[in-house]
Amino acid sequence: MIIEPRMRGFICLTAHPDGCAQNVKNQIEYVKSKGAIDGAKKVLVIGASTGFGLASRITAAFGSGAATIGVFFEKAPSEGKTASPGWYNSAAFDHEAHQAGLYAKSINGDAFSKEIKDKTIELIKADLGQIDLVIYSLASPVRKHPDTEVLHRSTLKPIGGTYTNKTVDFHTGNVSTISIEPANEEDIANTVAVMGGEDWSMWIDALKAENLLAEGATTVAYSYIGPALTEPVYRKGTIGRAKDDLEATAFTITDKLKDLNGKAFVSVNKALVTQASSAIPVIPLYISLLYKVMKAEGIHEGTIEQIQRLFAERLYQGGDIPLDDKGRIRIDDWEMREDVQARVAQLWEEATTETLPAIGDLPGYRADFLSLFGFEIDGVDYQKEANEVVEIEGLV
Repeated sequence: MIIEPRMRGFICLTAHPDGCAQNVKNQIEYVKSKGAIDGAKKVLVIGASTGFGLASRITAAFGSGAATIGVFFEKAPSEGKTASPGWYNSAAFDHEAHQAGLYAKSINGDAFSKEIKDKTIELIKADLGQIDLVIYSLASPVRKHPDTEVLHRSTLKPIGGTYTNKTVDFHTGNVSTISIEPANEEDIANTVAVMGGEDWSMWIDALKAENLLAEGATTVAYSYIGPALTEPVYRKGTIGRAKDDLEATAFTITDKLKDLNGKAFVSVNKALVTQASSAIPVIPLYISLLYKVMKAEGIHEGTIEQIQRLFAERLYQGGDIPLDDKGRIRIDDWEMREDVQARVAQLWEEATTETLPAIGDLPGYRADFLSLFGFEIDGVDYQKEANEVVEIEGLV
């Protein structure tokens, strides 16, 4: 079938299998071009099909030659209907890994559930024995708690008062003002339940209980801080409370891993176009301005560049991992440079529908958004019939 992007708000309802495959190949080639990383050899990635999780799996496999197990929750294709992009990404990754002689198996299901944890544990026991590195990179808006069976839904809200600021419709380029009503205590609790550290800790507890974590095992989860102008809706909002919980969980997990000389870290990453960030008001405008500034400075990074640098220059650089005063890895260091943030803040004040084409990088934002779904990838013929029914070779 001929596959074209079909948009509904900040979601693309279709995905292109050939485009997703090419996107994965491009990331693999980037990692290989940067040279070998003396990193972990047996890696579990929870949330492995898109964004930072996918980049982590690619970097571990093609940077360090690691055997990888990827856990994700994606929609399979059917005749006449495309899969979710993460399905096609995972199919491409497994294929490329197998072609390179690397172990790669994948599990598709709800990573919050006990069933998927148990299935993953059995696979590790059967195939790998123990894990050196656990990447936790889930980005779900909903979590069914495995013990209470309560369905928690996260919200994107400020805390303590209504937040009003600029935003942009990245499809049309229209800059407008948006107001977001404040969260109540239930909103906060639900968001922490979904996006906080409890499930990360449950995964580590389950793996450790079965003696599946190697001596010196590391686990890393991903977070974001961002600038003052997005604080009310992000870092000081409901998501920020969840990220605070996630970051605090790193310390409790490290305590649990002391007998293995293991450690848990949170890596604070750069603002990038993801399905999740596209849904947050204000963030698309900030990213479009940030991209303009960082590209002009020659320091712009996409997802794979961020994660390759995290592995090569932080996690596995051969010495003590540099941390900030709250014990976090900061790979957002270039984004948060004073000169970069000062320039973005200046452009923010100038941003209107009329000025944005000159002062922002909305085309770059749109291109990155579409690439998430396999569209606008160089080297792909989108006029050609594509086979939408693609299998994942390593699916368990």
